[in-house]
Amino acid sequence: MNARGASWLAWSLAGISLALFVAGTALYALARSAHVSSRDIGGVGEMLVIVPFLAFLLVGALLASRRPRNPIGWILLADGFLWMLIVLIDYYGDYGLASPGSLPFPVAVAALSQWFWVPTVGLLGIYLLLLFPDGRLPSRRWRPLAWLSGVMIVLLSTAEGLYPGPLPERGGVRNPFGLEEHPWIADAEIVLLPLLPLCILASAVSLVLRFRRSGGEVREQIKWIAFAAAFMGLLYLVSMGVGMVKVLISAPETPSTGGELPSWFDILWNVAVLSFAGVPVAVGFAVLRYRLYDIEVIINRALVYGALTASLALAYLGSVVFLQYILRALTGEGSQLAVVASTLTIAALFSPLRQRIQGFIDRRFYRKKYDAQKTLAAFSSRLRDETDLEALSDDLVAVARGTVQPAHASLWLREPMSYERRAPNV
Repeated sequence: MNARGASWLAWSLAGISLALFVAGTALYALARSAHVSSRDIGGVGEMLVIVPFLAFLLVGALLASRRPRNPIGWILLADGFLWMLIVLIDYYGDYGLASPGSLPFPVAVAALSQWFWVPTVGLLGIYLLLLFPDGRLPSRRWRPLAWLSGVMIVLLSTAEGLYPGPLPERGGVRNPFGLEEHPWIADAEIVLLPLLPLCILASAVSLVLRFRRSGGEVREQIKWIAFAAAFMGLLYLVSMGVGMVKVLISAPETPSTGGELPSWFDILWNVAVLSFAGVPVAVGFAVLRYRLYDIEVIINRALVYGALTASLALAYLGSVVFLQYILRALTGEGSQLAVVASTLTIAALFSPLRQRIQGFIDRRFYRKKYDAQKTLAAFSSRLRDETDLEALSDDLVAVARGTVQPAHASLWLREPMSYERRAPNV
């Protein structure tokens, strides 16, 4: 396929996927208005889960049109298309089951989602990691994993689609494609299902080994996707951990609420969901090599300001609790003075604490950069007091070797110019 044909195909597939998203959004609104009883349809937050996959479509179409021989773009595009198709299928089934006769074959269409979720997860979790960033396997030894993953995806999708019994979250509606007379399908699913996370883990290991054996641009490319995945995973862990702690704390005291979560937890959860869009964006930067080496700055800033935010939050909470305890002991009641004093303390701590954390991060993770900065600072102090030109030249060469680390370093000094004093014309 030539470049023009690949570009036309990529953007056409992205347009079709976007049309599926619009149709799914319309069916979502209809299903909510019909008061679906077979499945609990959430508010706007439920559709917010789908928004990050629009980034898969955009970045996938961009990569596939510009790098048609690299399968990474096509993987992102296919994954985004499958997610939009699943969204349309789910809400089609919801509205069709809630309003009988409004849509044809709602049960059969709803059952199709059982066939598509496995390749959607497999493309992103297995083949994206296995082929990133150049679209080729790390070596021939990984071919069995690629073939095993493909066979596993096909067999597990078939087992999920033909699984007998009721459809999940469909009010007891049975799978029309289920083979009720063949119970071995359930046994096959039990055997095949653990292979999916194992193949994902093996693909992640291949990416780690690729990072260790590579250098230069490939390392920077892998850093992009690793940073995006780590950031997304951290937000999910934090949001889930906060939710579990809140439920455990509030459930014994307010059993009627069942551990109802505060509103700010919904915001944190939505941010964690939206962070999923960072994965395709990071892949786009890495594959296109656009501002590739900026990942070092992003990682540095994330480490510094992440540690700074956590430190300030702990200091703020600790100071508020401590001051409130002191004020209660002295006056018998709390006061807003503790909050005001804690806020002023945090404002005063921001700048010095940021500098200390920045220095620690540079010493721990960016040792060469830290050493170069210290060397240049020491040379600047000597430069103000040095008067011997030969000693200054030796120091300058030593600084260049210590910071830039060239293969060869030498210093050439220009001869001083001689000026003749001429008498003014009379």
